[in-house]
Amino acid sequence: MYKYHCLNPIAAVGLDLFSEDYQKTAELKDAEAVLVRSASMHDLALPDSVAAVARAGAGVNNIPLEECAKKGIVVFNTPGANANGVKELVFAGMFYASRDIVGGIDWCLENQNDENIAKTAEKQKKNFAGTEISGKKLGVIGLGAIGVLVANAATHLGMEVYGYDPYISVTAAWNLSRSVKHISNVDEIYRECDYITIHVPLLPATKKMISAEAIALMKPEAIVLNFSRDLLVDEEAMVDALSAGRIKRYVSDFPNPTTVGAKGCIVTPHLGASTAESEDNCAIMAVREIRDYLENGNIMHSVNFPDCNMAGCMTEGRLGILHKNAKGMLSRFTTILGDAGINIDGMANKSKGDFAYALFDVDACVSEEVLEKLRAVDGVLRVRKVK
Repeated sequence: MYKYHCLNPIAAVGLDLFSEDYQKTAELKDAEAVLVRSASMHDLALPDSVAAVARAGAGVNNIPLEECAKKGIVVFNTPGANANGVKELVFAGMFYASRDIVGGIDWCLENQNDENIAKTAEKQKKNFAGTEISGKKLGVIGLGAIGVLVANAATHLGMEVYGYDPYISVTAAWNLSRSVKHISNVDEIYRECDYITIHVPLLPATKKMISAEAIALMKPEAIVLNFSRDLLVDEEAMVDALSAGRIKRYVSDFPNPTTVGAKGCIVTPHLGASTAESEDNCAIMAVREIRDYLENGNIMHSVNFPDCNMAGCMTEGRLGILHKNAKGMLSRFTTILGDAGINIDGMANKSKGDFAYALFDVDACVSEEVLEKLRAVDGVLRVRKVK
């Protein structure tokens, strides 16, 4: 019986995919798998029983990835599961910023008791006039699951789309409309585009990548949209530029004291993935990832270990070994198995940065004595007897 614990409410349509071999536990200390959305795990002491964490969403800043890796805990996310929900909100933000819809709504509420509001509105509406997005230039920074959807949809709305992603995946490249102009220097987007939307993960290299220098390159009528992470933008510099009229609007899905109420800022309360469909999709993907790892040893969409898939096990046993990415590890494992008279029928070994994962299909049941020898190898983080 596998036990799992939810740190946040997880959509029932996902949890229902757990078989009768799984039991939900209210106690983290008893869990082998953890499902999480936005709860911070940085101060949590994860018990040794935990083998996997699945984030029902894309961003994993709330999870201590390095610490989990060192304990042999595989962390999954659900890339693309909430992409359509975020894409739609990006366009909502674009429309709100282009035409002063928020100002118009506020005016209507402020004048709701005016019996002649319809007549007055005809005189006031010019104060809320805006521009159309058709024919404008959109720069999409980051062409992952969300960025590709945004870029493709924008072409159908008559926009001229520039895309920037030096690390674009093969899958994303295939899915990207040929109408999107691939840009090799992001400064071209800053200089040329009327709308700029950012869709990259928050990493040391991307923190505040939209800097004061980048903002200085932008058009005075430029609109910047941030539905990824607030720290991707130097928001102090952004607010200063808005106040000075050097840029038109900043739309963010991450409320904080710097931006809320600031001139030119439109801020929403982290609504990007807050749709029923997105929450369902994320929950379904997270549960499937957990099950495939616990039952088959396969890793798909991990953020701290390499993906590794050997489908279902058709042999007597399967072992998964999470280890440091060091020379000679694989030969040590095969030697221990060979000395125990265990034949290896299938094998995969993948690495990702400082960490690696080895998966073995074997022709005999692996004893506890052999497992302990594998665990004793310097650099081994965790050994799982999958079958």
